[in-house]
Amino acid sequence: MQITETSAAGLSREFKVVIPATDIDARVNSKLTEIGKTVRMPGFRPGKVPMPILKQRYGQSVMGEVLEGAVNDSQAQAIEQNNLRPALQPKVEVTSFEPGKDLEFSMKVELLPEIEPADLSGVEITKPVVPVNDEQVDEALKRLADSRKQSEKVEEDRASANGDILVIDFDGSVDGEKKPGMKGEDYSLELGSGTFIPGFEDQLVGAKAGEHKTVTVTFPAEYHAAELAGKEAVFEVDVKELRATKPAELNDDLAKGFGFDDLEKLREAIRERIGADYGNLSRLRAKRALLDKLAELHDFDVPAGMVDIEFNQIWSRLQQELQSGQVDEEDKDKDEEELKKEYRDIAVRRVRLGLLLSEIGRRNNVTVSRDELNKAVISEVQRYPGQEQQVFEFFKKNPQAIEQLRAPLFEDKVVDHILSSVKVNEVPVTAEELMKDPEEEQA
Repeated sequence: MQITETSAAGLSREFKVVIPATDIDARVNSKLTEIGKTVRMPGFRPGKVPMPILKQRYGQSVMGEVLEGAVNDSQAQAIEQNNLRPALQPKVEVTSFEPGKDLEFSMKVELLPEIEPADLSGVEITKPVVPVNDEQVDEALKRLADSRKQSEKVEEDRASANGDILVIDFDGSVDGEKKPGMKGEDYSLELGSGTFIPGFEDQLVGAKAGEHKTVTVTFPAEYHAAELAGKEAVFEVDVKELRATKPAELNDDLAKGFGFDDLEKLREAIRERIGADYGNLSRLRAKRALLDKLAELHDFDVPAGMVDIEFNQIWSRLQQELQSGQVDEEDKDKDEEELKKEYRDIAVRRVRLGLLLSEIGRRNNVTVSRDELNKAVISEVQRYPGQEQQVFEFFKKNPQAIEQLRAPLFEDKVVDHILSSVKVNEVPVTAEELMKDPEEEQA
């Protein structure tokens, strides 16, 4: 076999590979010999069928398998001989082959770049943190109490107000035509909850039990049902009952309703949950600051093929967002070429950072254990209540799906390793500041 490098530019290498006809013939004969050991043909004992007859009968079908194996073996040999580190599967194109002649093919391969991580000993990262205070716990506790609030029928003859519950029958129409989903009976509607179309609840404020109301509203322009979006609708509403809400009392009984021994235990759990939520957000902000710093300190070529794959994924998601009207405001007035340039730059950044984190992880022996993968699978399964068994079966039958969970786990572990080696300055901020998008702060 002859391997000749024909091009070397940046991270791209091209080779011409020639496999002698004698090698192809030897592979074919070897395969046919294996077949001949078991094949049965009239007039011949098993294992005694002459090679010419085997070639005539099976040669054509064997050739495709032989050529594929020869090309794969040659690729591997070319990569090993030239000490290559492919970023992606090499691209192969057969340039010449006829039975009895040499097989020639070209091989294009993109290489992983040589990466030398910068010295991060002097790097400083700002990590915003939010201390959990009693007021935040009290607010969360109140929301829990509100979620368990009860209602009782109002016996006095009074007008309804925001916060009251009206038990109603309603029947709606658009342009005089009844539409599916616009009718209901004995529906408990809390005034001011924003449950119905904007304006609907406002027109029922002041209504009394036993009254009939005609409510006219306009569906929002972005309403999920396109046939109703922006249309005016008329609802005939019968108020059957007025109920007043009563929040649950903040006591041990409330705590027991949520599975805790007493109110103090519930408060502790709320404080821990808030702290964990804030902690996750703080870490994300610190991670973003770290990645920005890494991007600033490193600039190396990245494989174009990897960038193309990343860009195509980003662009596909963007097209789906455009079709559903969920595109970011800042992107709405940009033309396609401008958007493509911006998102390709993002793809380059992601690929570069991914390769850098991989190299840092390799140098520091960062690994993802089987136990960590199993926990990730369980966490993924819990995202689908009622379908746990089906999701477990999916992962069981698709080991590659489990491996896809490894990448984000590995990245987080590498980020944690780096954060432990740089200076992290914790800065107290408010919850609103923590939750605000960093890009909005820079605007």
